[in-house]
Amino acid sequence: MKNNFFSSVIFATAFLVSGSIFAQALPGTLNWYNGEGTGMFTDKAYGLLKSKKSSEVIVAVIDSGVDIEHEDLAGKIWVNKDEIPNNKIDDDKNGYVDDIHGWNFLGNSKGENLDAACLEKTRILKVLMEKYDGVDEASIASDAEFQLYLQVKSEVADELAEYEPYLESLDNFDEDTKKYITDHVDYMLNINYDDRALIGDDPSNFNDINYGNSDVEGPDALHGTHVAGIIGAIRGNSLGGDGVADNVKIMSVRTVPNGDENDKDVALAIRYAVDNGAMVINMSFGKNFSPYQEKVKEAILYADSKGVLMIHASGNDAKDTDVEPNFPTALYASQDKPTPHWISVGASTKNNSELVASFSNFGQKSVDVFAPGLEIYNSVPQSDYQNLQGTSMASPMVAGVAAMLKSYFPTLSMLQIREVIVSSVAIPANKDLDKLCNSHGLVNVYNAVKACQKLEGGK
Repeated sequence: MKNNFFSSVIFATAFLVSGSIFAQALPGTLNWYNGEGTGMFTDKAYGLLKSKKSSEVIVAVIDSGVDIEHEDLAGKIWVNKDEIPNNKIDDDKNGYVDDIHGWNFLGNSKGENLDAACLEKTRILKVLMEKYDGVDEASIASDAEFQLYLQVKSEVADELAEYEPYLESLDNFDEDTKKYITDHVDYMLNINYDDRALIGDDPSNFNDINYGNSDVEGPDALHGTHVAGIIGAIRGNSLGGDGVADNVKIMSVRTVPNGDENDKDVALAIRYAVDNGAMVINMSFGKNFSPYQEKVKEAILYADSKGVLMIHASGNDAKDTDVEPNFPTALYASQDKPTPHWISVGASTKNNSELVASFSNFGQKSVDVFAPGLEIYNSVPQSDYQNLQGTSMASPMVAGVAAMLKSYFPTLSMLQIREVIVSSVAIPANKDLDKLCNSHGLVNVYNAVKACQKLEGGK
């Protein structure tokens, strides 16, 4: 979708227009993803659990922030009981002051928050151009770093060339499209923009961790609030769509700006989630470049060693991630085998005739399952609701399933639950999912619950 300006804008903003129309015209389909047919059979699965008690499960939402006061998330927000609110003291000695509901890695101690950030390729270009700008290409043509410089230089230039012509005709676009254009030109693709100045840390120093603040919502929590709602919005209250898990606490770890997330923030966010009790981590973000990927890998392996399940959106570039990785990933170049506690999720639709969303990344080896990710109606800030779409919506579907299964089957490990989710998929006929993901199918909660019952009975 990123190869064409108009398709990018349509993908980014169409839900703001067509979403509300869809909501008004077809109210009976708003919760389709929890239903049967092309849904996950969530509601049917709860029928198997009527006589079974559940226990609370903490899910970390590493995202743009969460509106913790949303009406449909009431009672669903994680509270750090070892921290005294607003006393400016790190009561629990975890390194984060007043982290009552999570942490914001995109802010500073003054309470200021970063919104727009560079794309990673822009950051890389800014660093490498100081070294390679003007260098004779023939003399170092085989140098891998120089080739990376040429690649990001070309990509940034090409993308700027798409957006800049529209700056003189912004009045022809709606407000959201204007912002989309100017954010790319002024911030995401601007090598002169310092997206770390407000935060004040050194993004290359992973020991420099005293930054951020406790504002877990931030300036634009639309994406993260929608993700949180998919996981755990109150079920059966006729507000928005139902969350997948009914006994869950959402830990908001604000890490994803309007632009590309920083590797350091991602690594620290994963560690924060693990150290503060999350059993499931949802990561609805990704990027094509990861300059400090070894540090992120170390954090992923740390979560894996603690038995924490990480769910990651496969990405929205309609590309094969077996060939072109979407970072972070379960398998870095320096690894012999994928990280076990990991599920990569592609996006499916409610339309059986076009079951795989056209924008979704895929990978016969690197993508594990598909789950609903198109026309997903759920919570957004100010106790409102919208249809959004993307693998960002498919990932929390699976995070919700993992939390639900752990909640009702607490004796099962997260690795067992991971295997249940992947092995119990529904495999549609003649849809070629065997070529798009390694499980060959769509997440099916009903099948997963039955599999967990069998495992529990076996114990």
